[in-house]
Amino acid sequence: MLKSFISPLESTGKNCRIQLSGLDLWITLRITRLFVYPKEINIDKLKESVSRALSIWPIMSGRYIVIDNDKHFIEMSDNPIPFCFIKNDLLDKSPFDSNMILNVIDCSYLSFIDPIDVDKLVGGSLDEPLLRLKLTHIEKSNEWIIGVSGSHIVGDGDTFLKFFNQISRFYQDIYTIEFYPIFERHLWNKDDFNQSILSRIKYVSECRSCEETQKKIFDDQKNLYQINLEFSSEQINKLRCLADDGNQITNQDALIAYIISTLNRYCYPKTDQRHILHATTVINFRGVSDSIASKDFAGNGFFLLTSDDFEDSESILNIAKTIRQSINQSRDPIYLQSCLSTVDHLMRQLINDNKSSNVFFFNNDIFINSNYRYDWINLVDFGYKDQCRYYSPWTGRLYISVSRLNPFFDGNNWIRTDKNGAYLAFLIENDMKDLFINAYKNDIQQSFQYVKL
Repeated sequence: MLKSFISPLESTGKNCRIQLSGLDLWITLRITRLFVYPKEINIDKLKESVSRALSIWPIMSGRYIVIDNDKHFIEMSDNPIPFCFIKNDLLDKSPFDSNMILNVIDCSYLSFIDPIDVDKLVGGSLDEPLLRLKLTHIEKSNEWIIGVSGSHIVGDGDTFLKFFNQISRFYQDIYTIEFYPIFERHLWNKDDFNQSILSRIKYVSECRSCEETQKKIFDDQKNLYQINLEFSSEQINKLRCLADDGNQITNQDALIAYIISTLNRYCYPKTDQRHILHATTVINFRGVSDSIASKDFAGNGFFLLTSDDFEDSESILNIAKTIRQSINQSRDPIYLQSCLSTVDHLMRQLINDNKSSNVFFFNNDIFINSNYRYDWINLVDFGYKDQCRYYSPWTGRLYISVSRLNPFFDGNNWIRTDKNGAYLAFLIENDMKDLFINAYKNDIQQSFQYVKL
């Protein structure tokens, strides 16, 4: 393994400090991404492209510091980031198939990343970088894998996607800058705390200890079964037409409504304490109001919001409508500000109490984290259009991860024929997996003719 460092092309951070909000304090979480390419990634050109991008994104080469125990900053100190390169002559090919969500119990993906040490970040660290990169060349198949490990303090998936899109563009000699990221955070007033919305943000209002959460994560990964589903764009359009009753239902709304309806009809009947009554969606709040976060905001521009209970928990029409209503409600700047001020306060409190956010201990809930709006595959393709494969580890019990479909291998090449198709993954109890999968297969064969409207 060859280890080196990549410095920013120009020192633009100038040790400027960006004060973090409570919404950024995902201190022990990483953003982990793997990108697999069918042919060579030129090492020198990659490092040069990263260097250029760091000059525009100095927050990526900064350090996390804490002052007086409650003031959190990223100091944009223009530090070099670690870069590893390794040649693998043991594997015949990449170990990853078409499933984009990797099970964390199967640790094979770990050899393709250089993980940041999140334990060192607790309390701040002038030594631990917020981003590490690793490039692996699988010699027998000539595949090249870029592994990314970043601190969630820096930003969410949207932030890292835009950063790596800039690297990909520089690598292809596209030097126009489409936008300049905005790093400054909105600092919320704790006096705007809203007690009435706590039931809508239970992931921070009903926290558990870090030990309980870690045990639950491990137990679920070990004991539950990962469902992996693929939907063609034609199937998605069919579901959206079925689920839309004039409520401006999106493709994602229709997909999630179908999953919930199927789970409730075939796995969790109304007599089951796990019957799904509402949905919690990861909401991207960029662009709702520039005073909160513009569309160019580079940080953690999300929160989780629980819908009202479904009036008919088996009807895809009612489920989709209810989910869309909660998302639309979050687009009201006044309501959004109330939510974010409250989440900010609770996030700071759970850090002080050494507790963890909670998406694991609710019986009647389902969680939705969708990347469907983002075409990671072509936005980080390094010139290999429709041939890059994208992977990310972890999903949880009834925690639905949604992405665009990966390319598939036709025997000679990796090709992508359906750019608007969707991949979904989540964990489910082993005694429920066959019930769900059989219902899904029957619906596909029957073109969703018997779904409950």
